[in-house]
Amino acid sequence: MKETKKFLMAAVVASGLALSACAPTAGAGAPTGTGNAAEPVNVGIIYSKTGALAAYGETYYQGLQAGIDYATNGTGEVNGAKINLTYADDAGDPDKAVTAAKDMIGKGYKIIGGTASSGIALKLAEQAQQNKVLYISGPAATDAIQGVNKYTFRSGRQSLQDVATAGTFIDTKGKKVVVFAQDNAFGQGNVAAVKAVLGAKGATVEAVLVPENQELTPFARQLLDAKPDMVFVAWAGATSGTMWQALNQQGVFDAAPVVTGLGDSATFGAYGPASSKISFLNHYFPGAAGNDVEKKMIAAVGKAGGKPDLFTPDGFVAGQLIAQAVKQGGGTDPDAMVKALEGYSFDGPKGKETVRASDHALIQDMYQAKLVQKGDSWAPELIKAVPGDTVAPPEKK
Repeated sequence: MKETKKFLMAAVVASGLALSACAPTAGAGAPTGTGNAAEPVNVGIIYSKTGALAAYGETYYQGLQAGIDYATNGTGEVNGAKINLTYADDAGDPDKAVTAAKDMIGKGYKIIGGTASSGIALKLAEQAQQNKVLYISGPAATDAIQGVNKYTFRSGRQSLQDVATAGTFIDTKGKKVVVFAQDNAFGQGNVAAVKAVLGAKGATVEAVLVPENQELTPFARQLLDAKPDMVFVAWAGATSGTMWQALNQQGVFDAAPVVTGLGDSATFGAYGPASSKISFLNHYFPGAAGNDVEKKMIAAVGKAGGKPDLFTPDGFVAGQLIAQAVKQGGGTDPDAMVKALEGYSFDGPKGKETVRASDHALIQDMYQAKLVQKGDSWAPELIKAVPGDTVAPPEKK
């Protein structure tokens, strides 16, 4: 699932403006301790408030507010220290994000987090390494974040987990999986991920890559000629609707299961007549987990006027990880905070989640889903939850 298909908001940072906030109310989380008031802990969050990824940024922001609130029992404090969240808009621009990070680090911030952009996440990871500060990336799905350095963690899933989830729809051993994707870095990256994950499980992996602005019908026929046992579709951008129409018209859905990633709620109506025929791997949709933490997250986001979506858990988990780092690592010692997060296992909105100590991969459940028609619209329905340990990314040493 790539980065769920839309990547990449007038920078609040550029004008020197930073939105500062503490968490709203609701829920109960980890013990926060009491005692004399401690020095506040400043946390810098760099995310897309504007730009192409603004919708992702908003749901991440809403989840983070709810997550901090949950993890601090509604106090916004850990061990008497107030968590001060300062927000900066990356606007989908790596230079703006780096400028914001340097400004925060220069002011003494030891924790930064955020972004849905993989390219920006890698730049912020570099800043974390160079300046020895804790960085918790947001919805960015790039696998390159995994194990990139000791100071970098993530609060969402990564592409390898998406691909492994795709492989749960059939027994891939001895089967042919054909990736249907655009012939660009995004598509080629998905081909590499499918080969790495499903190829390692015994699948033969081939690809049909479509150059930009090409008629899609001949490529759909190539897909049929390849006689796949499963089709993995990795597609982004304005031509998505046309692509699904071409696959449907050429009978691809009658030839083999077609698997792709289910994006945010704005995409549910984008698949046209193919909607009910697609098998969706999924990171999250509201109600997918059904546990108490998820219910509290949904309630808190709704109370604040928001609506949970694909990346709400990424923000919520970021809040939980920040609280744990401050609780066990003090908020001022990055090395101690790293130790506090390595191996940390907790109940999140998707169930039990664990930060793998060796490479900081976030082990978490994933989902199989389908779209069902409800009136004039489409809505996701859970097929099954896929246990996190069965779709964990290969360990990086």
